[in-house]
Amino acid sequence: MGGPMSVNDPLPWIEPVCALIRDAVQKNIPVIGHCLGGQLMSKALGGTVTRNPVKEIGWGQALGETSAIARHWLGAFAGSGGTVFQWHGETFSLPSGATRLMANGYCANQMFVVGPHLGMQCHVEMTPEMIEKWCEQWADEAAAVADQASVQTPEAMRAAIAASLPTMRQLSEQLYSVWIQGLAR
Repeated sequence: MGGPMSVNDPLPWIEPVCALIRDAVQKNIPVIGHCLGGQLMSKALGGTVTRNPVKEIGWGQALGETSAIARHWLGAFAGSGGTVFQWHGETFSLPSGATRLMANGYCANQMFVVGPHLGMQCHVEMTPEMIEKWCEQWADEAAAVADQASVQTPEAMRAAIAASLPTMRQLSEQLYSVWIQGLAR
């Protein structure tokens, strides 16, 4: 899912997780990664993880690509996009053979696929309880960069749950429905 660490940190579990991802991809076992998970997928598959130009914290829009692969994965969100939740300061490059599904003005690579494998920088898995917990745990991080247009205060994030969550749920259901089809193979 996610985490406050970087895939570039010298943590003993990073390379074993990347090896597990590479093994699953080689065996065509669908892999899914949200935020840190998407970064791990990119790194494991030959991409790089670097500092994003700005931090993205809170609700935002991600624009859907229009390729045939994007239309397959995004359905009605292809070409238009949808609401996602963000909490990151780093981002990934697209690994070789990947297709970008979504982007926005703050982060060029919000989501990619390689065959049945889905890597996301954004969070589409969020629940109101998760948002509340993150707003409590990391309020200082959001406050430190609250002057950036790409960052919302915890109060603004909480206030937008009712309006933003339904669209994000539709997007997540679309993505997860396609990803799950890969498990049936």
